[in-house]
Amino acid sequence: MALYLIVFLVCLLVIGSMVVLLMLSRTPRYRTEPEHLLALFDQALESRVDETKWNAIVGYPIRHDDYLEGVRRRAQRLMDEHGRHGRVARGKPLLDDEGRAELSALRDHLAARTEIRRRQPVE
Repeated sequence: MALYLIVFLVCLLVIGSMVVLLMLSRTPRYRTEPEHLLALFDQALESRVDETKWNAIVGYPIRHDDYLEGVRRRAQRLMDEHGRHGRVARGKPLLDDEGRAELSALRDHLAARTEIRRRQPVE
């Protein structure tokens, strides 16, 4: 009987601690920052990004910053209009020449805005 109670209490302690741990932990969230988009755009312009990584970052909505959401949507539109699925697997760039030019302009605009915002004093 004593062994039964010890096993029961140990199981109750383990299960109870797991329930408490799960109730106190929060859902992990991915927060896309301008640096993530800049790094992705640089990799896309250098033909070092695959479609899976592109779709994982560009396909995830950005809810904390409307400007970044607009940039993400423009990048998604670029892929829809100028991207060719499976090009990277064949050793070709992710976007055609016109798409790369537009992505470069989008990247430069985002980099300039990020630099301006970083230099502004925090109020």
